[in-house]
Amino acid sequence: MISYLKGIVAGIQKCSPNRNILTLEVNGIGYDLQVPARLMQQLPQSGGEVQVFTHYQIREEVPFLYGFSSPADRDLFRYLLSVSGIGAASAIALLDTLELPELVQAIITANIQLLIQAPGVGKKTAERICLELKTKLIEWRKNAGFFVATEGPAPGILEEVQMTLLALGYTANEVSHALHYVSEEIGLPKDAFVEEWIKQAIAHLSSSEVVS
Repeated sequence: MISYLKGIVAGIQKCSPNRNILTLEVNGIGYDLQVPARLMQQLPQSGGEVQVFTHYQIREEVPFLYGFSSPADRDLFRYLLSVSGIGAASAIALLDTLELPELVQAIITANIQLLIQAPGVGKKTAERICLELKTKLIEWRKNAGFFVATEGPAPGILEEVQMTLLALGYTANEVSHALHYVSEEIGLPKDAFVEEWIKQAIAHLSSSEVVS
């Protein structure tokens, strides 16, 4: 079992929208790893050194090596693969759509609207992920070394707020960050009106676009 590889970035290749290959040179040997797009953005330029946590898989007698920025990302990838009907492409798509704490929280709270934002993940698949992983992830996150935020609208209005913001073209990741900001920085009460949550979230998202 290969736990991690530490070496020099020899090449980065985007083979398709959902398939990114990192070639890592370790002691004169080049390893091709399929990695999430999020990790691609964090990699140093060619020639830089990086440590990548790996998952080795053999599918139809063909070996595949996947790379992740942290053990927690790799662990969640493995949990997702354990769900019936979930392949590596869908698991990576989920990891790219939401940051780790938000993805775990979405699964635990059965937030289907957020999960289906990942390419290739439909409603039935998202429901199956929540059903099979909820209990496992509640236990796992206690020892995973990160905090899952619970701020945001009350459960009764959360879905309506998210659906509205997603329909306006914001990504699942942007929506999660905006609702966290409105709750944590502005202090909007959980049971505030749906319209107020949407108004404050859009204001934050708009200001972020101006800054960027």
